[in-house]
Amino acid sequence: MRKMILALAALLLVPLLTLAHPAKAEDRKDPPRQPNGLALTPPMGWNTWNKFACEINEEVIRKAADALVSSGMASVGYKYVVIDDCWHGARDAHGDIQADPARFPSGIRALADYIHAKGLKFGIYSDAGRLTCAERPGSLGHEYQDAAQYAAWGVDYLKYDWCFTGTQDAKAAYTLMSDALRASGRDIVFSMCEWGTAKPWLWGRNVGNLWRSTWDIYDGWQGRQGNSLGVMDILDQMADLYPYAGPGHWNDPDMLEVGNGGMSDTEYRAHFSLWAVLAAPLIAGNDLTNMTPAIKAILTNTEVIAVDQDPLGAQGRRVAKQGDLEVWARPLASGDRAVVLLNRGTAPATITVNWPDLGYPAKLPAKVRDLWQARDQGTSKGSYTAEVAGHGVVMVTIRPAV
Repeated sequence: MRKMILALAALLLVPLLTLAHPAKAEDRKDPPRQPNGLALTPPMGWNTWNKFACEINEEVIRKAADALVSSGMASVGYKYVVIDDCWHGARDAHGDIQADPARFPSGIRALADYIHAKGLKFGIYSDAGRLTCAERPGSLGHEYQDAAQYAAWGVDYLKYDWCFTGTQDAKAAYTLMSDALRASGRDIVFSMCEWGTAKPWLWGRNVGNLWRSTWDIYDGWQGRQGNSLGVMDILDQMADLYPYAGPGHWNDPDMLEVGNGGMSDTEYRAHFSLWAVLAAPLIAGNDLTNMTPAIKAILTNTEVIAVDQDPLGAQGRRVAKQGDLEVWARPLASGDRAVVLLNRGTAPATITVNWPDLGYPAKLPAKVRDLWQARDQGTSKGSYTAEVAGHGVVMVTIRPAV
């Protein structure tokens, strides 16, 4: 009976999986290189920038690492602690980059050792230009030297930005650092933060493990603030990129704003759900030492995280839209579907997902589970309907009842 269920699940997976499958190599314009074998599911962790920006030091990072463990976030998959911009000091007489001695008096190696001792992994930041975005020393002309330094410090993850790059070619610049990281002798996840301007999804596979596909996020539902976009605007930029994501190479809609105070808990649940259905990296950006119970519950929802971390690695896509009401879905390795019913409007509304939009037969009986209520919703045939709060979501999994 189990074999029959698995066979049927595999058969039902084909229609939607065909749409979500990575593009052909000639469309992707892959460079002739092999994957580095890292980030086979989207990276999960925490980054300093969204909350602290340049107000960082080794005490802030150590407390964040402590909180990642004590909050239970580490136990549900968050493992990278990443220092963003502003950690840099000057280069020494040999050209080796050093940490700011006032902010990091113990040095980066000691900080990495502290983080590793907690069972976590350590990440750092640099830039492909002559300066970082906050005008600290960039890696231009020092790519191999910096990669060797990161490896010596015990770095596990590099976020590599795109400020002060002038007329540089993005593909060439990121490939150069990718080669440097591989030559360092240490496994280092490579996060390419080029903001999507050079369409890195077309060439980034096997150059980096994830690439920013959009402009920066800000802590808001919709709109633009300078060069930063709200959650809905970023979602729209991600809508057509699903063919390019998969194990080891992910579209990155930027870090999470969950818990930073600019949105409601309802909006933060929507934000988190949508990033999960997009197979996006889940990089928290809040103050981990000062979370409300509601924010902690959002960030540690294991059923939503399981969707994000599904080993099939298929990025979700928008399968239905009627005004402000949308349905987003992705196939899972089990043959199930993960579905997000999204209400962009301000008033509650009823949203229906129809089985044919998921690649299921219209008359198929299927079991529905609500991931935020952690409750089975019974068996439905042909469709499922739920009321969704304004600026909210209902997130479910749908499993054929055979």
